[in-house]
Amino acid sequence: MAYTDIDKPSDNFSATLYTGNATARTIATGHQSDWVWLKRRDGTAGHRIADSVRGATKLIYSDSNTSEQTDAKSITGFVSTGFTLGDDANGYDVNTNTNTMVAWSWKAGTSFTNDASSTGIGSIDSAGSVSTTAGFSIIRFSGTGSQGTVAHGLGAVPHAIFFKRLDANGAWASYHKPLGATKYMRLDSNSAQITASDEFNDTEPTSTVFTVDTDGGVNASGTNNMIAYCFAEKQGYSKFGSYIGNGNADGAFIYTGQKSAFIMLKNTTRAASWLMFDNKRLGYNVDNNEVVANTAAAEETYDHIDFLSNGFKMRANGTSTNLNGDIYIYMAFAENPFVTSGGVPATAR
Repeated sequence: MAYTDIDKPSDNFSATLYTGNATARTIATGHQSDWVWLKRRDGTAGHRIADSVRGATKLIYSDSNTSEQTDAKSITGFVSTGFTLGDDANGYDVNTNTNTMVAWSWKAGTSFTNDASSTGIGSIDSAGSVSTTAGFSIIRFSGTGSQGTVAHGLGAVPHAIFFKRLDANGAWASYHKPLGATKYMRLDSNSAQITASDEFNDTEPTSTVFTVDTDGGVNASGTNNMIAYCFAEKQGYSKFGSYIGNGNADGAFIYTGQKSAFIMLKNTTRAASWLMFDNKRLGYNVDNNEVVANTAAAEETYDHIDFLSNGFKMRANGTSTNLNGDIYIYMAFAENPFVTSGGVPATAR
């Protein structure tokens, strides 16, 4: 039995720190960066998200329902070793002089198109970029406002999908396998899980398509106006799941089969923020600083979590991480698999 699907996770995902210098530059991530998510750490500034499918200079924000914005001096390109920045002269907080920054970036990389009428897969045409190896695709499609199915290109069942309307203001909507297709979460909000049939038509995604219904957050009518970020689980590289809080500072342990480089989690039971942690800020237990995905707040220094060689452990009893009896979802990407394909184990910090 294989220990992992991917021996070197950093070929597909990385957390990268840099300091703004107000000069056009390349940020090296160590891999093709097709989905780039930036956040200022040392002050208040919105999250900036760009991808190679929508193209350089096109920004959306995880902490806002704002439509896609264009800025020629922000994220200016996606290259084989990372991504490029402009001088940030228009103040989009991606390269402002002396600001400390974190960049999370994922590789997709293979062009994908599906003509639904020709292939018989789905009912809505889609196109984008996909990595079946890493279980990640960026899919753009034209919403219809009517129930339909969209090819995602993964060749595996997605465990998480994030949707955003581009041509007008509209809340983020997300599917998570532990919650099922009868519920959804809003990335730009601290709200608990929402039960609704007009997001996914109460229909689970398959290895070829996901279903969208009539809600504008997943299927607003328009031309090339919807983007979806889709993730399938890959052993030793990515893990998507849920856990139940125990309300104890000696908190829940969650086995992932990997030493994580990035973890995002959310309380689904009640209102609470989406928390993001990585292996670079500060990068040692128990000081794993958090960034809140649904607000523009600066990096926070609460000690909530330990990154371990085979999972993670909660170290607080707060509402956002470990309240007794509450259900939390998480997504985690690896620094190292717990054991490589050659049998080499990961080590704890």
